[in-house]
Amino acid sequence: MYRRIMVPVDLTHIESLDKALNTAADLAKHYDIPMCLVGVTAAAASPVAHTPAEYASRLAAFGTDQSKQRGIEIETKAYTSHDPAIDLDKTLMGAIEELDADLVVMASHIPGVPDHIFASNAGYLAAHAGCSVFVIR
Repeated sequence: MYRRIMVPVDLTHIESLDKALNTAADLAKHYDIPMCLVGVTAAAASPVAHTPAEYASRLAAFGTDQSKQRGIEIETKAYTSHDPAIDLDKTLMGAIEELDADLVVMASHIPGVPDHIFASNAGYLAAHAGCSVFVIR
């Protein structure tokens, strides 16, 4: 049914990813398909890493840890953006195409007042991606 699952992750909010990672891992096991964790970082230093290479290394380590915990093979792919706050939706849409993902499993947040003015990243992908998007709250 599905060929590849993409899971966008924010390494600054690992604690809020568990439900989405559990769901994606269950689907990957069920359909016996690969799962790829995708992270987006800025070229400048961030709270997670000083450089894009360091970020990619931390994402890979997180993926290895998740792979061991969940008993499945997990790939990782780090993308660098000039300004992730502005370019995140565009970067994730490009990642879907590049990875040939046909399912995105993505953590979201509980909506609040700002969400009535600014669309969430998960909402944007759900509305615009050419593949299925499973938003986990």
